[in-house]
This record gives sequence, C-alpha cells and structure tokens, in this order.
Amino acid sequence: MTFAEAHDAFIRHHLESRTGERRGRLERGHLHGEALFLRNVWWPLRGSFEDLHPEYEVLDWRGRSYFADFAWLPGFVKLLFEIKGFATHVRDMDRQKYCNELNRETFLHTMGYNVISFAYDDVEQRPDLCITLLRTVLSRYQPSQTPISRALLAEKEIIRLAIQLAGPIRPKDVACHFEIDHKTAVLMLKKLCTKGWLSPSYRGKGERVVRYELARGMLDYFD
Repeated sequence: MTFAEAHDAFIRHHLESRTGERRGRLERGHLHGEALFLRNVWWPLRGSFEDLHPEYEVLDWRGRSYFADFAWLPGFVKLLFEIKGFATHVRDMDRQKYCNELNRETFLHTMGYNVISFAYDDVEQRPDLCITLLRTVLSRYQPSQTPISRALLAEKEIIRLAIQLAGPIRPKDVACHFEIDHKTAVLMLKKLCTKGWLSPSYRGKGERVVRYELARGMLDYFD
C-alpha cells in the first residue's frame, strides 16, 4: 500500500468514527503541515498509522477542549505530537497565548500525556533529523523487535551520559556511573571508538587518551 492510499484510509476511518465538532475539527484541522509530517517522518519510520489518532481531543486545565495534531496511544503510553510553524506558534503569538500554551503542556503532563513538538521547517527540510528524534522518543516506549544484549544497552547508556554531560566523557565518569573499575570503563569507551560513536581526545603530544568526545556524525543529529 502506498502512502497516499494508507493516508486516505487513515483519515477516512477516523472521520467515519466521529461526529459533531470532533469530526469537524478533523476536516478543518488536518492540513498541509500535519500531512507532511505523516509523509516525511511518520510513514518512513513506522510504515503504518496503527495507534495514531489525528486531531485528538483532550481537555486543558480550564476544562476546554484542545485538539492535538496527533496522539499515539499504544496501551498505557500517551504521546501527543504537535507540528509547529514559526508564524502561528512564534511570530503571531501574544503573551497570553504563550502562557496558555505552557500551562496546557504542564497540565497535560500531570494527566499522563507527553507533548512532543516538531518544527514545520524541520519536517519539510530536515525530515531525517525528525525521524532520528522520533525513533529515539518511541524507542523508550516500545520493546525491541530483537533481543538486545546487556553490552549494547550499556553502550547506549554511555552515549546518553555523554550527551547529558554536554562535553567530553572520561573513564572516571563511566566508572562512577556504572560502579565499575577504571580498566573496564576504558575498555567500554575504546569499543565505542571502534564503532565510530566516540572519538579519543589526546593529551600532550598524542601519547595518552584522557577523555572521549561524541563523534561528529552523531552530533549532526542534534545541530
């Protein structure tokens, strides 16, 4: 099934299951930006629209209806996705609208929803970046399709630690984080260098490695 066929069936299914304002909102609200997100980001990554709901209605802290661009609701997970254009969400937003948006997102968090926002410009011009970020988000809520070894989980945790440190990571950082000895921490970091995830940073004339940096190719995803 092509994207166009799947998208038409997806929207038709939700229109047929809705009435009143919920149906009207889908007819009026599912516009170019939302469709582009599905075409450029969601479909290439997921290949289906299972558990995805367009123009999903929730109540804000005032008891007023708010329609998120999409909700992903597999089981107990509740993620809301917003596609935000610069004009409507920044340039034309006044102070009260800005306050309302922040209050709404905070309230939704207390209700168990996590709001994930993508910039329209990224969806249009840098979809690979959006796909990478979306994959990272969804991986937190889905079991892997294939077994993951403890070693691979540890390697991913080291990368997360390096990102959190916002600078070079040292064997000491890894040793303290995992409560392991220095030698084991060094071996783990060297293995990540071999995989191209990290690069060594040398002291003096290049005789001794004292810390490790995220490889440039990985940092590009976060530029």
